[in-house]
Amino acid sequence: MTLEWQYVAHALPFLLEGTLITVEVSLLAVALGLLVGILVVLGRQSRFKILRALIIAYISIVRGTPLFIQILIVYYALPALGLDIPRFESGVIALSLNSGAYISEMIRGGLMAIPKGQLDAARAFGMRSGLIWRRITLPQVLVLILPPLTMEFTGLLKSSALLSVIGLVELTRRAQQVIGETLRSPEVWLATAALYFIMCFALGTVTRRLEKAAAAYRL
Repeated sequence: MTLEWQYVAHALPFLLEGTLITVEVSLLAVALGLLVGILVVLGRQSRFKILRALIIAYISIVRGTPLFIQILIVYYALPALGLDIPRFESGVIALSLNSGAYISEMIRGGLMAIPKGQLDAARAFGMRSGLIWRRITLPQVLVLILPPLTMEFTGLLKSSALLSVIGLVELTRRAQQVIGETLRSPEVWLATAALYFIMCFALGTVTRRLEKAAAAYRL
């Protein structure tokens, strides 16, 4: 079968609009995921056993179930509890909750890389735990986890394709719509794959530079 790229040329602006939505959803998800990850790490250090148990259960459930199922639960199950959440917000929530569990492990790894002597010196100067966390611990951890955090963003870009199942009109969903109108799936899917590749390649380049910067920072 001969590929006819004129269909892609006509649909490209429509696909690019979907690409922007994909980037927007992924950016919001990784930002909220970072916030969730920080809260999870703080919660695991809590003196309340119930809170620690709930957080461990959350991490286990997120890491032990498919993201696809988590998206469906957020969009279809929560309305049964009286929470009617639109598609876009549902997608962001599902991705951020999933991402937060993994980002929390990145933060834990970053915490272990911080010299214990810095924290001891801060306590010796009379700094409280909250101030130590804000002024010393968190800034260093954020620098150390930048490379894996960028990789997590790349993963979210690709995982966001699953949001088409709840009708969010991002890149993959728009590709499906174009195919429905043109009946030219090979060309459209190849173009869609190329758009995902360009985004991920650009982020991969950023990740490699951040890894070099983080290595220099550790030195």
